Amino acid sequence: MLNIGQPNSYCIFSTHTTPVAPLRQSPRPHWLTIVSYNVGMKIAYQFKLKPTKQQVLEIDRWLSMLCAQYNYLLADRFDWYEQNRSSINACPLICHLPQLRDNPDYYSQKKTLPALKKSHPWYSEIYSQVLQDIVKRVKLTFNRFLKSDVKGKRSGKPRFKVRSRYRTFSYPQMKEGCLQGNLINLPMFGQIKVILHRPIPDGFKVKTASVTKKADGYYLTLSLEDATVPTIKPDFNPESITGIDVGLKEFLTTSEGESVAIPQYYRKAQKHLRTIQKRVSRSQKGSNRRSKAVKQLGKQHKKVADKRKDFHFKTSKYLLTKYDIIAHEDLNVKGLARTRLAKSIHDASWSSFLSILTNKAENAGLLVIPVSAYNTSQDCSNCGVKVPKELHERWHDCPSCGCSLDRDHNAALNILNRAEGHPVLKAQRLLCDSRIG
Repeated sequence: MLNIGQPNSYCIFSTHTTPVAPLRQSPRPHWLTIVSYNVGMKIAYQFKLKPTKQQVLEIDRWLSMLCAQYNYLLADRFDWYEQNRSSINACPLICHLPQLRDNPDYYSQKKTLPALKKSHPWYSEIYSQVLQDIVKRVKLTFNRFLKSDVKGKRSGKPRFKVRSRYRTFSYPQMKEGCLQGNLINLPMFGQIKVILHRPIPDGFKVKTASVTKKADGYYLTLSLEDATVPTIKPDFNPESITGIDVGLKEFLTTSEGESVAIPQYYRKAQKHLRTIQKRVSRSQKGSNRRSKAVKQLGKQHKKVADKRKDFHFKTSKYLLTKYDIIAHEDLNVKGLARTRLAKSIHDASWSSFLSILTNKAENAGLLVIPVSAYNTSQDCSNCGVKVPKELHERWHDCPSCGCSLDRDHNAALNILNRAEGHPVLKAQRLLCDSRIG
């Protein structure tokens, strides 16, 4: 059993795609060739800010004003929506029709910003593109409510944001040379000290910047781009493959029988979180004591989330260093999270782990294959006969062929067998056979 990622402390993470340092150091076979396309690469780095007390007050003031403008623009859209829609599916032939409003779209709402600065002069202190980004956020939020996205999913009705839940403002464009040493120059805000825990890769340019307020301070997210970095086309060894079965007893079990222990960060911190939560509940709303307790609670929750994220990244790196192809169950995690095991499932955070694993595999030119999760724990991996088992039965004994092994190991072997028929894998094996021949 492996114990991956048991940090004594937590650190700052960046959601990024590293263009250097390949996952595997061992040489590939001579018949495997990496094919590249020059389409550029975009990555995102997140750094912690160290603003002065005056800058902290200014960031909070900007967030307060932007929150008010966001709610105003969203209310304008709701006003149009209520006035122009019909609450019934039929009406008389002769009836009064009210005058319809024009749809407050992205461009019409952007035209209101100069008038806003005249009527409310303090908004002139905010950079114009930051204000325009608010209009874009309202547009995306409301369009997702009216229409479905590319996957056919619709969001619920957008909510007005309270001041404490509006935490980010963005610069859609940044000038070249805005980052000098450990200082970043934000337009109409000034220079802020940045903790550069990792260097910016050579050749990458800063395209956008976002300032986010979190429980333990302020963070800067930089979107970087380099048009000359090639994107790797997947080209992998089809024989280096494994299946993984995620679970709650062990975090995952591979088809080789290797298991990774589940850390249960939330359950381990639950006693301490309960104490702080009681402190919040017993304090009076609006008091300084409650405000301090809420901040302390937020820091503890963020610490748990950072430890879990660190564990997911380390586990993904370990698997992708060892295998070229990883198959996993295509789970309905949202449905599973509605069961009595919801707390443990949220603590394991399978969706986050599989998303990180998939992204890192794509960036390394490797492959992650989702397969059907139907009866992976019930079917025998040796003969295919269904052997019904309750959830508490952790050992698989097949009466037909005599196969006897751990339940999770059996499920991982079934996942591996189902991935063998994947069309991409078949095509790659045919390509490898033709190269060898």
